[in-house]
Amino acid sequence: MNLLLFITVLAVSFIIVRIGAIAFQLTGLEWSLAKFQALSCFTATGFTTREAELITGDTTRRQIAAVLIVFGHAGFVTMIATFANSLRPQSTNWSVPFLPGYIPPWLQPLVSLMIIVSAIFIIYKIFTNTKFARKLTDVLRNRIVKKEIIKSVSCEELAVATGGYGVTKIKIRQDKPLLGKTLSESGLRKDDITVLAIVRADKTIPNPTANNKILAGDEIICFGKLGVIRKKFI
Repeated sequence: MNLLLFITVLAVSFIIVRIGAIAFQLTGLEWSLAKFQALSCFTATGFTTREAELITGDTTRRQIAAVLIVFGHAGFVTMIATFANSLRPQSTNWSVPFLPGYIPPWLQPLVSLMIIVSAIFIIYKIFTNTKFARKLTDVLRNRIVKKEIIKSVSCEELAVATGGYGVTKIKIRQDKPLLGKTLSESGLRKDDITVLAIVRADKTIPNPTANNKILAGDEIICFGKLGVIRKKFI
């Protein structure tokens, strides 16, 4: 029973981290950064001061991080407890599925350890398999978006610098307040936001001038304070 619970908690932990990564991405984090932050929150390791600003500066991300931290602590406590109990010999012989006969008490800890190591290896290989991971991610993302657990934003943060500044890519939709305005009319410079490029269809406009208009479907790549950029475009 302890072995089964340990393996179940381990598999569920991988799924929770993946859900956390998807949730972070839907709030605007770049995918590789979203995966790292989800794993960091779940394991309570790996944070740097600079990247922590991406989480602490946004209410939704703080809530996601809090849930991951709680589940992470609960999961680790459960796994440690079940791991320890799994290595304790039982008073009587017990059998293992797919293995013939009964396992004597003196051999039970070694067999349990071998099963745990094998389970960790198999689960890791399954969840890191590119095809499986992509399919699982798509299924989970569709469920999250459909249930509106996390609302997707059209703002993707590509890089972060000190002081809360970073590079962001924003997809311009029909409901954006800056739609149809030139860069000079947008007032972005007043908010200390610099537009680095405009990606329009297959064409990239680097260092756009003040007369360039913001059109629907454009992807605006800009630099500035990430919190200010989110408020300006979302």
